[in-house]
Amino acid sequence: MTSGTGQTSTGAGADFVVVANRLPVDLVIDRDGTEHWKASPGGLVTALESILKANDGAWVGWPGVPDASPEPFDADGIRLHSVTLSAQDVELYYEGFSNGTLWPLFHDVVVPPEYHREWWNAYREVNTRFAEATAEAAAEGATVWVQDYQLLLVPALLRELRPDLTIGFFLHIPFPPVELFMQLPWRTELVEGMLGADLVGFHLSGGADNFRILASRLRGHPSVRLRSARGRASEIRVGDRMVRVGAFPISIDSASVDATARSRETRARATRLREELGSPRVLMLGVDRLDYTKGIDVRLRALEELFEEGRLEPSDVTLLQLATPSRERVEQYQIMRSRIEESVGRINGSFGEIGHPVVTYIHRPVPKSELTAFYAAADVMLVTPVRDGMNLVAKEYVASCTDGDGALVLSEFAGAAAELRQAYLCNPHDLDGVKDAIMTAVNDSAEERRRRMRTLRRQVLGNDVHAWARRFFQTLDATSGD
Repeated sequence: MTSGTGQTSTGAGADFVVVANRLPVDLVIDRDGTEHWKASPGGLVTALESILKANDGAWVGWPGVPDASPEPFDADGIRLHSVTLSAQDVELYYEGFSNGTLWPLFHDVVVPPEYHREWWNAYREVNTRFAEATAEAAAEGATVWVQDYQLLLVPALLRELRPDLTIGFFLHIPFPPVELFMQLPWRTELVEGMLGADLVGFHLSGGADNFRILASRLRGHPSVRLRSARGRASEIRVGDRMVRVGAFPISIDSASVDATARSRETRARATRLREELGSPRVLMLGVDRLDYTKGIDVRLRALEELFEEGRLEPSDVTLLQLATPSRERVEQYQIMRSRIEESVGRINGSFGEIGHPVVTYIHRPVPKSELTAFYAAADVMLVTPVRDGMNLVAKEYVASCTDGDGALVLSEFAGAAAELRQAYLCNPHDLDGVKDAIMTAVNDSAEERRRRMRTLRRQVLGNDVHAWARRFFQTLDATSGD
């Protein structure tokens, strides 16, 4: 309930609360109507699990099923609070505004974003619901960490309800240039929403700079001054408080990936995989969500032209492309899937042999343990997004190359490229450049590939997801202590 001061009463509450679109577990309803919970651990869960357990932690999110409204419950020492979304909420707030408006806009309008008032209204309503649920879940003086583009309004809404809280916000996708963001009819509301946080974090300094410039423009040139927080954050004055803005490149649980890749089971599976694929001289690998930003079509066109030009011999090469289903009800994704599958069929029809398709295409989720074996088996990893916030697949591949061999072909427009400079970098908009990067990766000496991979592994193993979370919280603590 809400007191007369506008602050929501909390009872005991949690000292640390994560707010994300989804809970770290999914509600699964079987055909017979039986309900059960399935763990869906990702990098974020891994990074925050110890902090959540040590601080009476809670997680606020949607359980993944329309109209589901379970009471708060404990899972592996973390209190989970569900936010109920109707089927219409999912359509308008998630598929609509989040992924039909914000996602393409923030990814350099790879496809045109759509601006619909009913989508915006649903987005604002759902963000309000998340803020109210978080206000109820948080203890007095708690720290709250809001995640990603689906919840841009939550920091300011939450600050109105609970001014006692310390609020961090992190954006997991790119933040666009000012000229693109200004298209949004609700641009001011979204920026004001993010400025409700004490610390706003991005993957790269370019995103932080874009946001700082935009905030200055939209808020009538507030006080913006550079004050180092371990070199990571500048500050924006909002009323009587300062909001820090900084870059915190996310990473993976690299030690865990490295250990899995070294296991006997993974090594054996990697060997079997190469045999199942016909023991190609060069095994290339692509691992992506099926999304128009990922550049799957780019690598397929590059491969096809390399075969046509005779620079690659089809009998020597296999590309294993994993494409995890994504947003399958959204029209743009349906169109993209059809085009990619047509390309795969055309390449195999032109260059494949009986028992040896040049491209092996898998359109389903793959277990994490199996995926690590795929990484370990691959000679060349193709990561060619036209725009990506970070791309953790690139880092997972590097962590899986425990023998020091392997080659990473990486788009300059993936956030990971800022750290992984020894990859074979390419511009995905320059098809000839992509082809040249692939050929260099294939033809370089083993000594050169190992030299590059040693440098990449030092970077990935030395900057893991736990260090990322630690850096963010150190800066947030310094902000709240000012």
